[in-house]
Amino acid sequence: MRFIGTKIKIQIFALLLVILASVVKAQNGYQVGDIATDFTLKNVDGKMVSLANYLNAKGFFVVFTCNYCPYAKLYEQRIMDLDKKYASQGYPVIAINPNDPKAYPEDSFENMIKRSSQKKYTFPYLIDETQKIAKAYGAKATPHVYLLKKTNKGLEVAYIGAIDDDTEDVNPEGKIRYAENALDAVMNNKKLQIIQTKAVGCSIKWKYEN
Repeated sequence: MRFIGTKIKIQIFALLLVILASVVKAQNGYQVGDIATDFTLKNVDGKMVSLANYLNAKGFFVVFTCNYCPYAKLYEQRIMDLDKKYASQGYPVIAINPNDPKAYPEDSFENMIKRSSQKKYTFPYLIDETQKIAKAYGAKATPHVYLLKKTNKGLEVAYIGAIDDDTEDVNPEGKIRYAENALDAVMNNKKLQIIQTKAVGCSIKWKYEN
């Protein structure tokens, strides 16, 4: 009887470890090599957008960004350039604003519509009202880039982090273009030299923060 009791305790402990590992993983978000699940979020044109809508896409640049953040503004043109360069090659940009608009009114849906129109975005600009997608991905800053590639298993995360190493854009010729280099490697079936970098930007404004 003691043996049986001990065995059950071991099984329960093992189960708790599995649950704990799942919770930790959920809190940390995706890692390179993980399969990202699809989402459905509202675009600035009022329509709902899912990655599944892009039947001919080979992958995506999912970029968490916003209106108000100075870093997001510094990278705005570079995000637009990514879409212009790679959307036609099967890797469009999907921009997502995860910020709490009550804390930062500049990030309201109405202001997202204005920003997208003024800057003539060629990609969807989605609002993550519940912030569930940002949490699922593990996004920490704006901007924060996730390169996804379509595989037989689903949308595999290939790269996470910054667009490049030159936030102020002062060294156009000498900068390391992390996101572009990662996608170029993916498209040429080569091993990525850098799979993750630190996303430099403003922290995401979660709804529980003051």
